[in-house]
Amino acid sequence: MNRLVKGIALGAGVLGLAVGYLVLRPPHRAAPREIRVASSPEIVERGKFLYEVVADCDGCHGERNWGRQLAPVVRSGAGFVFPAEMGLPGQVVASNITSDPVAGIGAWSDGEKLRAIREGIGRDGRALFPMMPYESYRHMSDRDAEALVAYLNTLPPAPDRHPRTAIDFPVSVLMKSAPAPVEGPVAELADRGEYLVKLGGCADCHTPKERGAPVAGKEFAGGEVFRLGKFTVVSANITPDGETGIGRMTEAAFVRRFQEYREYAEAPLPAATQKNFTLMPWLQYSRYSAEDLGAIYRYLRRRQAVANKVTVHPES
Repeated sequence: MNRLVKGIALGAGVLGLAVGYLVLRPPHRAAPREIRVASSPEIVERGKFLYEVVADCDGCHGERNWGRQLAPVVRSGAGFVFPAEMGLPGQVVASNITSDPVAGIGAWSDGEKLRAIREGIGRDGRALFPMMPYESYRHMSDRDAEALVAYLNTLPPAPDRHPRTAIDFPVSVLMKSAPAPVEGPVAELADRGEYLVKLGGCADCHTPKERGAPVAGKEFAGGEVFRLGKFTVVSANITPDGETGIGRMTEAAFVRRFQEYREYAEAPLPAATQKNFTLMPWLQYSRYSAEDLGAIYRYLRRRQAVANKVTVHPES
């Protein structure tokens, strides 16, 4: 009996140590680079395009007018607290990323900013919640990542202070496995369409998830449900399936579908309704060139076709 009791106690002790290690262990991380990024009008302009269009940073970090269709940005980089109805595992906050030295990231080094963007590590060494798509941004070339930081350094300071992200257990432990150091120089992917799709995080929204993990075999098939306030929208199927995806859409029609939103940017936006509500950054992506949109289209057409009928705007 004593042996049994000792065995149980030993097992419980080992289990406790293992759980304690998982809870207390830091994420895989490296020291931030010692770097001061180059800045010129051309570099900052490139960074601005990456910030506003390719990565759509203000999609999460900007203050937006949710009462209008397409939720235009009101103030850039001021931060946003995601509402509870989105069903996230805890309180998730897109930080203030303006140049304010207290409320924002103005006191961060350029190396710390680069590490957060591509490796998912905050200035204090904690793992960032992977809703911040650093797993996609790992593919961002050194040239583009540094241009993005150069533009961030020019964002006017905003004094908005937000609470820290607080993720519930066990996700708070599991997400420590997401960050990873970027090894060696990173060049832009040879396939322009693949590069833009990865940096845009298209798969993150257009792949359905179960328990927070993408459903295998349904990459880009749509069906992920998003709720914000009183509105609900479902991501579209963008695989080359002929019946439920973009299989019947020509490249010209695909390009036109995006660029027609350029007219929206020049006119007062209508009020948001259940029928027109969307989180898709049409205003931002409308600024892509026809060449870039064509590259995205051709990349998506090479993905696996998945039959998945989606109602983007379900009835309220």
